[in-house]
Amino acid sequence: MSSRTVIVTGAAGGLGRAFALGFARGGDNIVVADINLDGARETADLLTVEGVKALAVQVDVTDPDSTEAMAAQAADFGGGTIEVLVNNAAVYATVTRSPLEEIDPAEWDLVMGVNLKGPWLVTRAVSPYLPAGGRVVNLSSATVMSGSAQWAHYVASKGGVIALTRVMAKELGVREITVNAVAPGFTLTEASLGLMEDAATYGVERGSIRRASQPEDIVGAALFLASPDAGYITGQTLVVDGGRQFI
Repeated sequence: MSSRTVIVTGAAGGLGRAFALGFARGGDNIVVADINLDGARETADLLTVEGVKALAVQVDVTDPDSTEAMAAQAADFGGGTIEVLVNNAAVYATVTRSPLEEIDPAEWDLVMGVNLKGPWLVTRAVSPYLPAGGRVVNLSSATVMSGSAQWAHYVASKGGVIALTRVMAKELGVREITVNAVAPGFTLTEASLGLMEDAATYGVERGSIRRASQPEDIVGAALFLASPDAGYITGQTLVVDGGRQFI
């Protein structure tokens, strides 16, 4: 493939950084978008080592003006077009686990704002720059398939991403743009490692593949869904959890 312009939101670290590196190693130029500009710049510096162009942009995915400004910068960086969008930005490690009766409504709104409104606003802003053959990959979560007690706001937000993906696929498909979702299982990002002392062994016994998931394990799914080989796949959700959901 010729070099493409790829936006990865939430790419200052964790899965977002892993996605950015994965696309860069395929020769794509990357727009590293994150509310944490210093972290975005660190990722961009890593990408330049891979021999590609990288642009760090600060964005608040809950703000229409911010997302539109980011999209315009990305399009200028890409010569007028943006071939791939990975909607990865999310609130995760800071989400409080509480019974549904005790969830703070303000926290509910925050989680929905970043995790669900965010992908909508970013895609809305980027859509005018997506050409035929463009790709959108949204990040959901395997928790949608299993349900996760005391995490209703997070699980609901990620379930909404799957529903939003299907609508986007219908609407953007007429322009030959595909939209799919990746639903990772529990993955050992920096955020996950900070959640519990036994993060490295959490849930391993429930998997078909008996080891913890690393960020790099999730990257291949996004690379495939953004590739020409996935040109007739749209509106789908690919669960990447080592086979935990059917055990």
